[in-house]
Order: sequence, then structure tokens, then C-alpha cells
Amino acid sequence: MQLTTAVDVLLLFTSLYFISSSSSSPLFPNEALPTKSGYLPVNPATGSAIFYTFYEAQTPTSPLAETPLLIWLQGGPGCSSMIGNFFELGPWRVNSSQSQNVEDLKLEPNSGSWNRIFGLLFLDSPIGTGFSFAASNEEIPRDQLSVAKHLFIAINGFLESDPLFKNRPLYVTGESYAGKYVPAIGYYILKKNLQLPESKRVNLQGVAIGDGLTDPVIQVNTHALNAYFSGLINERQKNEMEKVQWRAVKLVKMGNWSAARDARIEILQLLQSMTGLPNLYDYSKKVPYQTYLVTRLMNIGEVKKALRAKESIVFDECSDVVGDALHEDVMKSVKHMVEFLVKNSKVLLYQGYFDLRDGPVSTEAWVKTMKWEGIEKFLMAERKVWRVNEELAGWVQKWGSLSNVVLFGAGHLVPADQPLNSQAMIEDWVLQKGSFDNSQ
Repeated sequence: MQLTTAVDVLLLFTSLYFISSSSSSPLFPNEALPTKSGYLPVNPATGSAIFYTFYEAQTPTSPLAETPLLIWLQGGPGCSSMIGNFFELGPWRVNSSQSQNVEDLKLEPNSGSWNRIFGLLFLDSPIGTGFSFAASNEEIPRDQLSVAKHLFIAINGFLESDPLFKNRPLYVTGESYAGKYVPAIGYYILKKNLQLPESKRVNLQGVAIGDGLTDPVIQVNTHALNAYFSGLINERQKNEMEKVQWRAVKLVKMGNWSAARDARIEILQLLQSMTGLPNLYDYSKKVPYQTYLVTRLMNIGEVKKALRAKESIVFDECSDVVGDALHEDVMKSVKHMVEFLVKNSKVLLYQGYFDLRDGPVSTEAWVKTMKWEGIEKFLMAERKVWRVNEELAGWVQKWGSLSNVVLFGAGHLVPADQPLNSQAMIEDWVLQKGSFDNSQ
């Protein structure tokens, strides 16, 4: 699910010198430095490790030892969490301007950062993604259990690196293909906790999934109907798309995972061809998300050094090698993991209104098939109008431990499109305030 076309490596490196040369101040100011960053080993024998950047809460409202920690995982499969960090919800965002036909990159403070009152940890997962290092392609995970095992080792390594981290309430968040990673690591943590003494348990309190691919066989069956009722295709085109959707579902039932994944790609390509949209991540936009700016930023030596990343790694926003490794995983469901999580923690699902790939219709379709004693009450719960600073932000539906939010004016990358509203959402959900108040 690469968000922009791959940047030509030769052109990239010939232009990097000019990107920051026109500025007298460093491209990466000291105030933009992470609190901690570097590598968390997942296999000391081979050296394979997950790259991380951590930003402590800017203005915590509780003692640090009690301040919630958020983990962010990007999708893909194989896309770097540096997209989330420097394009969406981190404390500094990359932007660009034109000067004498040269594109100048600059970092700007993000008032909608998710580390305003929480600690925020970005992980490049699976290994082989972004700045993370895989000693061999064979070590790259092929399924969600392998992804979760690596993440569990990395998260434990991080929590044990500072006594202040160990007992802080932990929330795992992410978007897109992390609609699988987030439930997988959440499920793994809770199952592992049952086998561990209390002093060794991870204090997981909840998970949040943004525009997630979680139950693909149900979600893939919604594209034609969603596009039709959005006025983007006509009935003949809807029928044509539905034939490919049924084929994808049939292939899943046969256990032909690779062909099912190819059928899903065919559906999305068909939809893009029929609509003529520049991208399906946000049908309100006339140009794709400019995530290529993150690739340019991350390949600058000064930036790699500041982040304590391996300077020999040529950064790409999304790894084809990791994507290929997880090829047969794409159409497999993790809904049963969400069902376990909603019974034993709290779950937030959120989607951008304009997302045609994994948006509101796609999510609602699989949620209503959940096996959970509270599902009927959730489906009957009022969908409330949600406002931030007296302006329409979206809609919230909540019952018990499950919340679902649709954010107005946002596409697939919700924090990029609605930084302040997404910040308000995550803060109120974690703290159980406003629309997420359990007493209401």
C-alpha cells in the first residue's frame, strides 16, 4: 500500500545537497530531536533490530511514571513509522517550499502532535522496514505471529531501558495494514501476560486502529457498493467490480491466499481506473499525500545522524521486500484478536470520511460480525455528533469497551488531515473524557 511512487534513487541523491543548503539554520534543529532513538534488538545472534524514535510528553498532566505511553505502527505492509512521525502525528512535520527551482525541506512544529500529554514511541516494524535492520530476508516475518513476537521483544527492551517506563499505561496505535499489527501485538501481550508474574507483565490498556485492514475478506466486499453510493461509479461498473470481489472471497475460502491478494489489488486498480481519482486514500484530494518528503528527509546524512539511524541504510518509505514477505498474509483476518482485545482491554476504531480503501463502510461491515457479548448493544448505541472547539469533527459511536469514530474532512492518513481533531480524539479516548466518558 505504497502512498507515493518510489523516488528515483539517483535523482534523490543528486538533489539532496541542495535541499538544505539554502538555509543558514540546521535542517534538524536540536528542539526536534527525539528524547531517545536508536535500535531495539529482536535477534542478538544475527543483529536484526527494530528502529525506534521516542518523544516524551511535552506537558504531562500526571507524574511521568504514570503518564500513558502510545506506540505507533505504520501500515504497508512494509511502510515506515517515520511517515507517522514526520508527516502525521509526531511533534515536528516535514514540509517543503520552492526556491530557485529547488525544493527546500523544512521541519515545522506540529500543534496536533500525539505527544502533547502522552509519551509517543514510533517503531519501524517489521524488520526490513524503514531504518529497521533484517540480517537476512529469511528473518522478515511472514505472518502476524512472527510480527508480534518481534514487537514484543522490542517493546520489552524499550520498557526495561528506563525504570520510568515499566509500569506506565500502554496503548498500541497504528493505521492501514497496522489494522493487523496492532491487534496481533495487543493479543500477544495479553496472552503472554497470563503466563508471566505480575512484575513482568506489560501494562497494556488498549489499542487504536485507524483506517485498518483487519478482516479483509469482508472489507474487500464493500468497495463496489461504497463507490456506487458515493456517486463515483454507475451500476454497470458496480456489477463489474462485484464479480472480482466475489472471486477474491472465493479464493480466500479456498485458502489460495496469494491469488486472493492479487484479486484485491485488481479491485482497487479497477476502482481507480473507473473513477479517475489520483488515489483512493482520499477521494477529496486532487494530488496524492506528499509522503515522498519523508523519504527525502530521512536520506539526508544530517538527519540520519540526528536520529541515530544506520547511515548506510538507504531509506524508502515502503519496503517491497517486506511487502513480498507478507504477500500471503494480506487477506487473512485478525478479527478474532480484536474480539479478545475488546473483552480484555479497550478498543478504538477510527476512519477518515474520505478514505475509499479502508474507510467507514469497510470497517462497519466487519465490526457488525464480531463475536462479542456487547456487539448488539454497540450496534444499537447512538452515533453522536462530535465537535471540537464547537466545530463538527465527526461522529462517535460507543458502548462498553468499543468506540468507533468517523473523522470528517479526513482521508486515510487521519492525523495528517485533521491533526487537532485526531489529537483530541486520542487524548479523550485514553483519558475517558468527553464523548468517551464511560459514565455517559
